[in-house]
Amino acid sequence: MSILEIKELGKTYGTGPRATHAVGRVTFDVEEREFVCVVGPSGCGKTTLLKGIGGLLEPTRGEVLVNGQRVTEPPPETALVFQEYGRSLMPWTSVRSNVLLPLRHKKLDRAERGRLVEEAVEAVGLTRFLDHYPWQLSGGMQQRVAIARALAYQPAILLMDEPFASVDAQTRGDLEDLILRVREEFGITILFVTHDIDESVYLADRVIVLTHSPTEVKEIVPVPLPQPRDQIATKASPEFVELRAHVQRLIRVERVPASV
Repeated sequence: MSILEIKELGKTYGTGPRATHAVGRVTFDVEEREFVCVVGPSGCGKTTLLKGIGGLLEPTRGEVLVNGQRVTEPPPETALVFQEYGRSLMPWTSVRSNVLLPLRHKKLDRAERGRLVEEAVEAVGLTRFLDHYPWQLSGGMQQRVAIARALAYQPAILLMDEPFASVDAQTRGDLEDLILRVREEFGITILFVTHDIDESVYLADRVIVLTHSPTEVKEIVPVPLPQPRDQIATKASPEFVELRAHVQRLIRVERVPASV
């Protein structure tokens, strides 16, 4: 059953001959509890597309449906995690208070809010850092706080915009495995935008490959790799290597050659 439907979604900035067509017409569905990654050439409009899907940007055409309801503003069923985790966290208050922030808008009693915060922080392995400040944590730990804040909100759909792009390779691998565990434990549907082809194949049930701007869906690639996945065994398997090469070929032919 599709929990998220994107139908002919497009975004154009401006009008007339100087208009910028950032997103053409994008159509795909995401099933409940599915992990879908979106990849494409640099500058193709991935972030614009995700903002449109999340109700943060009004589309020029098309529509987004969550559980059959048209999205006209950020729906209560969704939470977003962005790449710039440092800007999304409040440095002057604790991890606990940062994770608590979105729950202040929910009709919950104090005890229930506290329970949700502690469960979410435990899920990302930061229980002993509950009363630390973001500036006392590494970049990878700060991104875990951002993920915990999204989890505490109890979303049905988690939208993630290149969330691991700013961390080192080892931390990226740890965060990839974390989000797979979180997806399994919380039963969340995840739509994950990334520029990293290896990451998309490692994480996803399906990879949506976009064209260059104005972006459209070029191909939807199923990823039938077995679960659970492993950073070494999965990425060394012939099936992973073949899928990675296929996605890379799709994106490579979309690159616009530099003018001489």
